[in-house]
Parts: sequence; C-alpha cells; structure tokens
Amino acid sequence: MNAMNAKKILLLPGDGIGPEVVAQAEIVLRALADKGALSPLEISRANIGGAAIDECGSPLPENALRAAKDADAVLLGAVGAPQYDHLPAADKPEKGLLQLRKSLGVFANLRPAICYAQLASASSLRAELVSGLDILIVRELVGGLYFGEPRGVQKSSAGVREGFNTMRYDENEIARVARAAFSAARERNKRLCSADKANVLETSMLWREVVSQIGAKEFPDVALSHLYVDNAAMQLVRAPKQFDVILTENLFGDILSDAAAMLTGSIGMLPSASLNERARGLYEPVHGAAPDIAGKDLANPLAAILSAEMMLRHSLNAANAADKIFAAVQKTLAEGARTADIAADGETSIGCSEMGRRVADNLQ
Repeated sequence: MNAMNAKKILLLPGDGIGPEVVAQAEIVLRALADKGALSPLEISRANIGGAAIDECGSPLPENALRAAKDADAVLLGAVGAPQYDHLPAADKPEKGLLQLRKSLGVFANLRPAICYAQLASASSLRAELVSGLDILIVRELVGGLYFGEPRGVQKSSAGVREGFNTMRYDENEIARVARAAFSAARERNKRLCSADKANVLETSMLWREVVSQIGAKEFPDVALSHLYVDNAAMQLVRAPKQFDVILTENLFGDILSDAAAMLTGSIGMLPSASLNERARGLYEPVHGAAPDIAGKDLANPLAAILSAEMMLRHSLNAANAADKIFAAVQKTLAEGARTADIAADGETSIGCSEMGRRVADNLQ
C-alpha cells in the first residue's frame, strides 16, 4: 500500500488521561508499522471536549467533525473535567462526544469484557467466577433517552420545576443493532441474550418483538434469550460466564457495560468500538477522563491500546496486526507488568508510558 492509499486515522486525545493513553496506543500502532506488520497509516489529530472548548469555545469544532467524517477510523481518549461542570448541558465536553457519535452514525457499540487469567484476583468477585470471562455487550448508541426529544427542564402549571426526557426507538433502529449483535454472536459461541424492560416500557415491548423476529428469520442458528434488565444486572454479578453476547438499548447498555467492567478487575482494561453501517468506527477506552490522575503517568493505557486493536480488526481490515496487539498485551501481563489499578497488594506498579513501551516491545 502506498502513501496515497494509506488508511486515515484521526486521534482525538481529549481531556484528562486521554492524551496519555492515546499516545501509548499511537506508539504501539507505529511500532507495528515499523516492524512491517501493518500497512502505512496517515495519522492526524484534533481536539474534542474540554480541550476543544479551551481552544475555540466548542466541544466539537467543525474541523474536528470534518476530519472524523473523512477518516477511516477515529481513536478517542476521553472527555470531561470538573472545571466545565458549570456550563449548560449543550456546551459541556460530553456533548461533543454525543454529537460525534450521532454525526458518524455509529449505532452499534461493542464492549468486550475479558478477564485475563493473570488479573482474576483483581476482580471484585471471586476468581473462580470471573477467570476466563469473555463476554461482549452490544449497546445501541445513538437512540433512546440520550437523544430522544422532547427533553428539558421546565416549570409545571403549579410552578414546580420538572425534568423530562423521551425514550424513543423505531423498529429500523432496533433491527440494525440487533443484526450487529446476532452477527457478532454467530462469530463467537452463537448465544445472544437481549436485555430489556418489556414488562414496563413500550419501547422495550417493541424491542423484544423486533429482536425476536430478526433472530427467527435471519439468525436461526443463534440461540436467543431475553432477560429483564434488572435481572440481567443481577445475573451479570451472580454468574457472569453464563453470557456470551448481551444486546441492549442505550441507557441499559451504559449501565451494564460499566458493571461488566468491574468483573475484569479494572475499568482501565476495557476497550470499545462504535460502528456505523459502513464499518467505519469510533474507538475509545471505557474508563473516562479520570482527572484526578491526569498528568501523573498513572493511567492504564491497555484499554486504549486494545481499542486500537479493535480498530484494526473492525475498520482497517488488519486482523493479523490486531492479533499481534492482543498477544502482546497478554504477554506483557504474563510478565507481571501492572499499572496501579490492576496491581495486587504488595505488587510493584509501573506507569502509563512504561506499560505502553512494554506492549510495543512485545509485538511479534
């Protein structure tokens, strides 16, 4: 592949620990290219979130949005910081991320939760419950309460302030994310659990009906089950290895995926991929900006590095290179490398930059 055909990657480091962890993911990507394991990449940068507010007053500047739409894939660090909490909701750093997701049409959010054998003792659950855990949560990302209209805060006729949001899904939105989840399950262990609240919510009643129809007509080889989301949350903590792929809507997925994060030992281990219908994606670690440790070289970069691994696999057609990153992360953990969030009592921890260097060194 020559430079003219190089894949375009946009880096959006963002806020807090975002720049630190994205820098390590970039080091790993460039190390792969240097070793000849990856075709040339055209890497550019732009600001989002608080960094963009500081730069130009907007959480998602036009130049960043144009670059994201032009890229083959986007790797994002994190957005948000306490100094922006006073801003109106429409101007907060997080609004830039929501706008980016909506503008890119990335409706299917894939969040793997893998508990590496070396980290089973770091989980808040007993090691035997989580060792070998490998589940995938597929979350609808651009609908539901987070995007539904009308929404706002207003005074009632009695003069009392009330907040209101709208949960809304149409059958086409449900069908497309269901197909993404069924397809993922077909490539894994052919088991899909759909989590909803169909005993209470009309949106969930429609959700369950459409998911069942898609499964019966298009994916009869995938075993489909349904759970109410409150039961799914309980089962995720009680016996997480019963699940393979979990499908759910935006709000429920936000909650369940963070619960699953703690099963793995640290939220700093979890990557994510958000895909549109053309398999162009937005990739980001799940952990957030963590402003309390920003700039201290304490962050765990593995979620960002593994987000880059997902980027290679899903958007850049580079599965072999993705496998090399995954293997390098496993080898680094097997060698005992630990950042503070995954270090057991008495274990020596290393910094963000050192962890990134070791993963890069372990690329085969």
